Amino acid sequence: MKVIFLENVEGTAQVGETKDVKSGFARNYLLPRGLAAPAVEPYITRAASRAKVEEKRQSELDKDASAVAARLEGSRIRIEARAGEQGKLFGSVTSVHIADEVAKLINDEFDHRKVLLPESIKEVGVQPIRLRLTRNVEATIELEVFAEGVEEEAVEETEAAEATAVAEAEALDEAAGDEAEAEAEDEDAGE
Repeated sequence: MKVIFLENVEGTAQVGETKDVKSGFARNYLLPRGLAAPAVEPYITRAASRAKVEEKRQSELDKDASAVAARLEGSRIRIEARAGEQGKLFGSVTSVHIADEVAKLINDEFDHRKVLLPESIKEVGVQPIRLRLTRNVEATIELEVFAEGVEEEAVEETEAAEATAVAEAEALDEAAGDEAEAEAEDEDAGE
């Protein structure tokens, strides 16, 4: 049966598309719910006008999503989880956990169904995660899963190492400055 779609039907068609579908699918699902109509003239015109409106709405959504994608692209989110000594998690990190962290990142709600995660994450480490913001816009972020307690010690050690490196660099700069002054004084004394 040839029908024209009046609404988007995920996985089947978009508004305004004319498709040949099985007659049972059309009679029992599409037509009673108003998702499609027989492909005859009054419905074709109506579907074409709806398609224009839908296209305009989708382009506005894509524009907004592109701005969010630009902010998210390359960002790294960190999730702490309980893990064993080999780095295997005692549970798993799911799309719900990731969506919560993304929501914090963008200061807005984020639906977990927009996280394209083929399976739950069960190991510590860093991996790329794809986010589908709209039908046409995607972003990729990095997810770092780390074991509880381990990260706090590592952060403290890293901060201490950075502080000593900064102190050493300042001391070297100061020593270099003193040497330059001494050489300048020697040159002035030699003249």
